[in-house]
Amino acid sequence: MAVTCRAVGYWTNVKGLLLDITGVLYESTNTGGCAIEGSVEAIQRLKNSGIPVRFCTNENAVTKKVLTEKLRKFGFDIECSQIFSPIPAVCSVLGSRGLRPLLLVNPKAAEDFRDIDTSKPNCVIIGDMAEHFTYEVMNEAFQLLKSLSHPVLLALGSSKFYQENGKLVLDSGAYMKVLESACDIEAEVFGKPSPEFFKTALKDMNLKPDEVVMIGDDIVNDIGGAQAVGLRGVQVCTGKFRPENKNHPTVKPDGFAKNLAEAVDRILSNN
Repeated sequence: MAVTCRAVGYWTNVKGLLLDITGVLYESTNTGGCAIEGSVEAIQRLKNSGIPVRFCTNENAVTKKVLTEKLRKFGFDIECSQIFSPIPAVCSVLGSRGLRPLLLVNPKAAEDFRDIDTSKPNCVIIGDMAEHFTYEVMNEAFQLLKSLSHPVLLALGSSKFYQENGKLVLDSGAYMKVLESACDIEAEVFGKPSPEFFKTALKDMNLKPDEVVMIGDDIVNDIGGAQAVGLRGVQVCTGKFRPENKNHPTVKPDGFAKNLAEAVDRILSNN
């Protein structure tokens, strides 16, 4: 996916924003995390400005309700309806396709699958199980997929890593790649960088791609994914950002910002 910067500045003609959550609004830790400096105030300024905001996250280790409550405890004025995450997206297609999943998901997110038929599974859903990923869990998924004449692997995002406690840690995308390789299949990704994921958020705002800016810390899934459907992508230097991202071989952000607050300052001063 080769994407180049555009001549127009990312801060002009902005009618809507898509924001990543982890690494943009707050830094993740094993004790819950903390808001990134200036991010709470930046979200409030956006709300006061009237610019519509949606939060596009691959977060699937907890339910959307729990995630919303967590953000509110940090001080963010956010509604659950503003958050777009992969679990509702994948659940919406299971019934119509006659799919009954073997769930490789975090126990903290299990509540969001409570109405899903998991008897006699004929597909696998893989998400962020974190420490619950084991050889036995992966082998069960492998054996099921190999037993199916038409194996279906559904992934709640494809990120290979994220940052926690200041260190990079493996994300579910790495485990997804193991199953893809072992079973000679390609996963269907629900979440970033799936084009449909971004398009769903755009439709909710009733805006065109060139009117919206995506701000994220993941150069491939946030920035590259957004640019692939016509949005502008701004890379913040928080979260999983690394200096080498500035010279990424295929993804060239439309702009860089120290953090969310700096990006919002520039957008609001030019709109």
